Amino acid sequence: MQRDRICPRCGEKKPWSIRRGKLRCRVCRYEWTAGKLPLHLEYREWLKLLHWFMRGLPARAIAQETGLHHQRVFRALTYVRLAMQKDIPDVFSGTVEVDETYLGGQWKNKRLSERKKGTLRGRGTRKTPAFGILCRGGKVWAQIVPDVEARTLLPLITKQVEPGSTVCSDTWKSYTGVAANGYVHRLVKHQEGEYSTGDGNHINGLEGFWGYLKRRLAAKGGIRRERLPLYLAEYVWRYNHRNDSIELQKKQLLKLLEGVNT
Repeated sequence: MQRDRICPRCGEKKPWSIRRGKLRCRVCRYEWTAGKLPLHLEYREWLKLLHWFMRGLPARAIAQETGLHHQRVFRALTYVRLAMQKDIPDVFSGTVEVDETYLGGQWKNKRLSERKKGTLRGRGTRKTPAFGILCRGGKVWAQIVPDVEARTLLPLITKQVEPGSTVCSDTWKSYTGVAANGYVHRLVKHQEGEYSTGDGNHINGLEGFWGYLKRRLAAKGGIRRERLPLYLAEYVWRYNHRNDSIELQKKQLLKLLEGVNT
């Protein structure tokens, strides 16, 4: 029997086939779309796993709650984060905030070989750079970038923000060409102690997201550099769907998981 034909709500194994490839449970009348999910886990197993994942439990705790082997849970959560990575927000318009940050562990927790190399603060750091765009009153988009130069950041802005929108940023030199690309550019002069001009010109929303992201990453106790894009995608998705119920979040993730290559 195909696993995706088992009702995810009550476990009935003989659903009706209805319109547009959907299935309807004979018992509880629940409707769902049949699709292939990763790792050959049943829908009920995925639902239970996603329930505890969205509540913030670590992988080993999820394994205890679901009865799955912890290595299988680790692999399943990787698929979940890959699915989240593919859920890209629509192009932003209106007023947006752009900013960059650096992700990495605390200096005191780094290896001795790394600490001996010395470090620089701010934009001279050896930490991993990330760039983000926040639409006022809406969602955030962010990704790991190789550097924070104009050649890298400006194409990302033009791809994710509709021309004619108002772009708020700090005075970092890479944002100099924003106005020339068809945007209304508003600056916040952080070096002069200016964080809001009183007329809506600030990047406080995006800085708030960076703070939320770093607190969540710090709670993980250390993440390998190559896995940072997946964890960034997770917390972008959580932030964008923060007002959705856990039940709705689970349904959205199940739909995304059907499109992840296994």
